[in-house]
Amino acid sequence: MAQASWQGTNLPRVGGFNRAVVLDTIRRHGEISRVELAQHTRLTAQTMSNIVRALIADGLVTENGHAPSTGGKRRVLLKVVPDAYSSVGLHLDPERITGVLLDMAGGVRIRSTRRLPDDAAPPAVAAALARTLQQLVRRSGIDESRVLGVGLAVPGPLDPAHRQVLSPPNLAGWGAVPLADIVAERAGLPVVMDNDATAAAIGERWAGGEHRSGSFVYAYWGSGVGIGVVLDDQVHRGVSGNAGEIGHLNSGGGRGCHCGRRGCLEAHCSMRAIVADWRAAGGEPTGTSTAQSYEELCRRAADGDAGAVKVLRQAATKLGQALATVVSVLDVDRVVLGGPALRHVSDLVRAQVSKVLAKQVWAPEVRPVQVSPALIGEDAGAVGAASLVLDHAYSPRLATLLGP
Repeated sequence: MAQASWQGTNLPRVGGFNRAVVLDTIRRHGEISRVELAQHTRLTAQTMSNIVRALIADGLVTENGHAPSTGGKRRVLLKVVPDAYSSVGLHLDPERITGVLLDMAGGVRIRSTRRLPDDAAPPAVAAALARTLQQLVRRSGIDESRVLGVGLAVPGPLDPAHRQVLSPPNLAGWGAVPLADIVAERAGLPVVMDNDATAAAIGERWAGGEHRSGSFVYAYWGSGVGIGVVLDDQVHRGVSGNAGEIGHLNSGGGRGCHCGRRGCLEAHCSMRAIVADWRAAGGEPTGTSTAQSYEELCRRAADGDAGAVKVLRQAATKLGQALATVVSVLDVDRVVLGGPALRHVSDLVRAQVSKVLAKQVWAPEVRPVQVSPALIGEDAGAVGAASLVLDHAYSPRLATLLGP
């Protein structure tokens, strides 16, 4: 086995990294003075001042009033210019496409949703993704030159090296589809792609500022289940880029999963499985699709229907058990719950997951785990996709220093 070795870096890389650190610190704090910025970044006053001057000249940062007086000269506050640039995020779900246009501060300026084409073959889906993108940019009225790029949040597994989606279980007929390149060719813009759970974690980190600094696990609950992992402000994707695919870990029992295996977590926690459990328990959904039936189940649970509540608690228990293992292995103390499956029932699910974690996490007296609702809402996949672009362009990344 070849032994890994460290490589030196050069001043341009250091300069680029420092610039990203300064911009990220300003963004995470919302508003911050130069004195505080130097304290947080530990850069010399001269280096930090030069970087801020360049960021202002580039239109990325602006001076925004003064901090309250503390007896001396009032400090000028710096903030990111939200409309300096925008990015588009497109989330491909087995039933729909959701798109958002995001500003630099992580704010959603405009959103769009459409059902997946009846012919959900890759060419038809790629065309629908491109149309959603064009519609968002046209409705926003912004100059396309101010759009940094397009992010795609898709179900895994992925082949990042070849920018391919690899036979996702919920999309029949898909093989190795180079979706990122297909959309880039149609859109005429740079495209980055990631699985929906990792994208959602990046979106949460980007929009959450100081509230999402450090380390956390983002549990994305949509048609299926996945997690995104952020450790010390760095997103972890694993060796193949598919970290966080907990939906097909064995959760016990022999229940068949749509992936063809048995005992998967998604066999208990996917929208499809939960609706089937509700029917088996005597529920009578009237929706014509899985998404509609699941929405009906959640509304009834929110209204106190005992049968609906019981089914959701059972699924939340399974999710909590899986997350207890993840939290114990990674040694993190925060779990964020998000995704469209939590609409109407976020508090119910969060309470049950918290209860399970309190019982099953290793050494809870040393590391009590906080479970929080997501800050970026039910469009987490699309917001996360758009944040992929901003994160790629502006966040401090170890790769900036270490090279490819």
